Amino acid sequence: MRVLFLVALLLAATAPVAVADDGWSVVPSGGGRPSFYAEGVPGAVLQDTVSVRNPSAEPVRVRLSGGSWLVFAGEGAPARTVSVKVPARTRAEVPFTVNVPTGAAPGDHADTLTARSSDGRSRTVRLRLRVGGPELPALTVERVAVRGERITYELVNRGTTTLTPSLAVRAEGLFGRRLLDRAPRALPVELPPGRRVRLAEPWPDRPALDAVGLRLTVTAGGGAARDAEAVEVRFVPWRAVAGIAGGGAAVGAFFLVRRWRRRRGAPPRAEEPPRGEVELTGAVT
Repeated sequence: MRVLFLVALLLAATAPVAVADDGWSVVPSGGGRPSFYAEGVPGAVLQDTVSVRNPSAEPVRVRLSGGSWLVFAGEGAPARTVSVKVPARTRAEVPFTVNVPTGAAPGDHADTLTARSSDGRSRTVRLRLRVGGPELPALTVERVAVRGERITYELVNRGTTTLTPSLAVRAEGLFGRRLLDRAPRALPVELPPGRRVRLAEPWPDRPALDAVGLRLTVTAGGGAARDAEAVEVRFVPWRAVAGIAGGGAAVGAFFLVRRWRRRRGAPPRAEEPPRGEVELTGAVT
């Protein structure tokens, strides 16, 4: 079984130790590591150990679980979850392995190791994996739409590296009238390979009546990953249109009813006597 060494992340200042409200904590063994980090090729088996610390005066029972690549060593066969009882004022060291699938895509992968006590309290520790292979940044923006006062869209990481995307928004109305021109800005989201996320962009002053060309452009990896999606959006104040149409229909109905009532209430015309033919004889009286 091939075992690759694990290295520590240099992020101690940004990722605090996972400590529960009742005092117990779960951290990577060895000290000084805020999270787990591993590197390996597809098919590798990586090993590490998690430490569950209990400084209280009472024992605590904690159940550990992880993602599909992570299994814990137990008394029998390896398991995806394991229950550990930690005596008072001591700690338990629990080994686990990360089995990288043979078909795993190269690049960055993320997971978490979760610890949950018997009273329902839980804490997590991040697990980052880098699978060896060519790095390919690729990003797409999809399903752009306007819903109410928001522009909704989806971002998909189709590459092999974790991406932090930036978004630019542009909208033009009829005759090229500029409605939106938002410069690229970093989004508060981190996309591991294969991850899809749905996001929204506020647009509180969107037009009430217009035909708009809307374009979203996303970039990441210093411009190595780039994609754009353009859609046509028509804004029509349907309530106002319905009100105008309803008012016109009401006026038309009023005049039709009025005309019908007049015809119904008018007296019948008197019939004129038939006109007889007059024969001109040229006689003078």
